[in-house]
Amino acid sequence: MIDRGHALPLLRQAELLRLSRSSMSYEPRPVPAAELAIMRRIDELHLEHPFAGSRMLRDLLRGEGVAIGRDLVATLMRRMGIEALYRRPRTSVPAPGHKVYPYLLRGLKVERPNHVWAMDITYIPMARGFVYLAAVVDWFSRRVLAWRLSITLEVEFCLEAVEEALGCYGKPEIFNTDQGSQFTSTDFIDLLLQNGVAISMDGRGAWRDNVFVERLWRSVKYEEVYLRAYDSVTDARASLGHYLDFYNGKRPHSSLAASTPDQAYFGSSPQHVAA
Repeated sequence: MIDRGHALPLLRQAELLRLSRSSMSYEPRPVPAAELAIMRRIDELHLEHPFAGSRMLRDLLRGEGVAIGRDLVATLMRRMGIEALYRRPRTSVPAPGHKVYPYLLRGLKVERPNHVWAMDITYIPMARGFVYLAAVVDWFSRRVLAWRLSITLEVEFCLEAVEEALGCYGKPEIFNTDQGSQFTSTDFIDLLLQNGVAISMDGRGAWRDNVFVERLWRSVKYEEVYLRAYDSVTDARASLGHYLDFYNGKRPHSSLAASTPDQAYFGSSPQHVAA
């Protein structure tokens, strides 16, 4: 995809391919097919039993005939960025020295588009590897405003998604995330503060604070990702793009009175969503 001998600058090539800047210098290491299969199954089990830690997941896998120890399960979970719900996902561990902001949504009625945006990151399995998906979601309408894929968990792909959302849809009053090192980084915080956005962060262990994004991930996994076997990052990006277009424009939501996210976002029908 990236051609280092091309006259077009590398950064511009990355922008056109919707790749994070960090991915240009990253040298991927192949993951054994057997580990990829176990990681995919762990991802599925995590959605089905989000309270399960490494010990329970080990036992569930052993019950399916997979010979595996707890240490390897824990290692794979760290690589995937997931942990049981009684502890926050690894993607929500703030870096030392990073400032954590208070949670602003408790008891708040989200009454209109661009009132609150939320963002999160999830693991996406492929046929011969995996990537991470970050999405910016409008809380009121559930609409995915921008998204990016990355082969690393560095902050750049999150910044690019937020910059696109701000450029296309204006700015929210409040932006909610977990306490992940990407979201507590100076670059991420500065981007929001420079645009006059109030910053809200989930409390530790309070997975339900960002529940609408968690529901998005469940839909993405069961209705798209688990039905595919992406051959490449390009394939994953194209297929996820088609699905998210469907999710925004055609998929009715019971919580939106059978409206689509596009209808709720652009039509501003009089609905109230409790945070």
